[in-house]
Order: sequence, then structure tokens, then C-alpha cells
Amino acid sequence: MTPVCPFVKAARPDETTSKKPSENVCKYQQETESKTKKDAGDSATVPPKCPFGYDSETFKLGPFSCIICQGLLFESSKCVPCSHVYCKACISRFKDCPICGADIEKIEADSNLQDMVDRFIEGHARIKRSNSNIDKEEAVGEKKPVIYADVSLERGAFLVQQAMRAFRAQNVESAKSRLSLCAEDIREQLQRMGNTSELCSQLGAVLGMLGDCCRALGEADSAVTYFEESVEFLSKLPMDDLEITHTLSVSLNKIGDLKYYDGELEAARSHYFRSLNVRRDAIKHHSDVSSQILDVAVSLAKVADVDRSLGNEEVAVDGFQEAVNLLESLKLKSEDTALEQRRLSVLEFLKNQLTEKQPDTAQ
Repeated sequence: MTPVCPFVKAARPDETTSKKPSENVCKYQQETESKTKKDAGDSATVPPKCPFGYDSETFKLGPFSCIICQGLLFESSKCVPCSHVYCKACISRFKDCPICGADIEKIEADSNLQDMVDRFIEGHARIKRSNSNIDKEEAVGEKKPVIYADVSLERGAFLVQQAMRAFRAQNVESAKSRLSLCAEDIREQLQRMGNTSELCSQLGAVLGMLGDCCRALGEADSAVTYFEESVEFLSKLPMDDLEITHTLSVSLNKIGDLKYYDGELEAARSHYFRSLNVRRDAIKHHSDVSSQILDVAVSLAKVADVDRSLGNEEVAVDGFQEAVNLLESLKLKSEDTALEQRRLSVLEFLKNQLTEKQPDTAQ
């Protein structure tokens, strides 16, 4: 199974085009910064600047970047004899140095550089707001104090950004490492602040990303564990938010996929059916969102497929037909070309399923 980027919803085969999960982090970061400015009153809030120019809002290749995956170096490895450095997983696919073209005689670990990268990541965006610490205040202009904001959430968005780049370049271990750090940060905040909607949403999304990393690495049991924990946190949240319901339903579907591939059909159906119910409930709140109807049709197809495998042919046919009826009644705007292509693709698949007969189990 070809791994799909877990961070860009448009790239997923069974999902709608929507916001990236990392936008939950950025959204909450913006809310935190606004609250900080309000609390500071007339004081000026100055966000800290990374000396190497890395942040979560812009694309940056700096001294700690791998030019192949464009993420921060992971398991830094040096080419011999040219000494150019890349991630181990990235450079292992090359016989010639991508920068200078020299033949690679061997690859050596650069532990000193990797130590520097790890220290940089650990310290990135760690400055905390402190009104009581005079050392963190400076006079600006008309004697307005400078108060450094709490930017711990900036670190989370930064880590997700680096993980996204690594995963797209199939450097999955690097992506998993960055996401694990991000999850640890959010868990620490949960211990301090309790189960807020923002933090549960962020952790649910990051855990889902970790599940995709494990799945891409062939670690099915670990993937299920992450997806189940993602479901646990997302289930605590109000179901009237499209981003939350979408991520929740996707995590449920991915557990179902893994159970299905492992031959656990009843468990797969249970998770597919839970995802279907989440998506049906979403339509009640957002009946005018076409992508939600597409999501329901996909879930109906997944449940029907398992029903057919379980020998419940009549139930399966009813499920496929309901999905067909939904998609045939769906009216899209002329500018929704991508959504229309997806609708036609799913519709073709469903009609093919309706024309098929249940395979002979004796064969």
C-alpha cells in the first residue's frame, strides 16, 4: 500500500479538501498571541526570532536542512569524499552526491552535526512569557516594556511543518521523530491546562499523523494504537466542527482499514460504521457542504464492502445503492472541478460494485 501524506487532506483518497491538521496548531497559536497582547495592555509584544530564519509560517532551507527532503537533518550522514551532509534515509537512495555530483564511496554518520540539530530543535520557540521577570523586559520607544510572548505553540507548528516535508520525501522516520516531540509538548500542556478543546484537537490530529507514519513503516499494531488514541481525544470534542469530525472519521476509517487487511472483518465493520455515523451527524450540522455528502458515500461503500465479504450480499447491495443515490442527487457548482472528478470516480466504483456478484467462497 502506497503511503499517502497524512498532513494534506487533498492528498488523501477518501477525504475532502480541507484545512491541514497543522492549522489547528496555528489557529490556537494566533488566539494565544491575541490574548497575550490583550493582557499586556499598552506594552509591546515582540515575538522571538529564530537566528537561522526557521519558523512555521514560511519556507526556509537553512544550515540544518537536508536539501533532499527539505526538512531538518535526521540521522545526519556525510558523503565521502565530498563531505556534503544529508539525512541518512535520503542520501541512501543516491550513488552520486546531489550537490556536487561526486561518486559516493561511503556514507558516514555526522554525530556532531546531528547533536547541534537536536539541540536547536529542543530550544526552538522555548521562550516563555513572564511579566514578573524583569530581565525579559526592555524599554522601547516611549518606555513601553517589551514582553516576550509564550510561543510554545509556535514550536508545535514548526515541528509539524518539518514532519510534513520529511514525509512527502518518504523520510518517514524523520517525520515520526518530529511528530513524537510535538505530541510530547501537547501532552505537557494538557497536564497544565486540562483537556481544552484546542489541545485535544491538536493532539488528536498529531496522533493521527503518527499513525500514518507507523502504517507507512509497516508497524500496523503501533498505527492502530495511535489512531485509537486520536479517536479518544477527538471524541471528547463538540461534533459541530468540520475539521474535528473529519479527522475523527478518518482515524476510525484507518483503524478499519488495518483491521480489514488483517482479516478482522467484524472489527473493521465496527470502525467503518462508527465513521459513517460521525459523517452522517456532520451532515445534520452542515447539510449544504457537498464534501460531507461525498464522505458519507465513501463510508457507505466501506461498510457495504465488508458486508459483502461477510456474506451479507443484500445488505451490501443496499449500502452501495444508497451511496449511489446520494452522489447522483449531489449538485455541485461549476467551479468545483476537483470535487466533481472525485464524485464521478467514487460513483463509477460504486456502480461497478453493484454489477458484481458475491465471489464463490469455495474458490
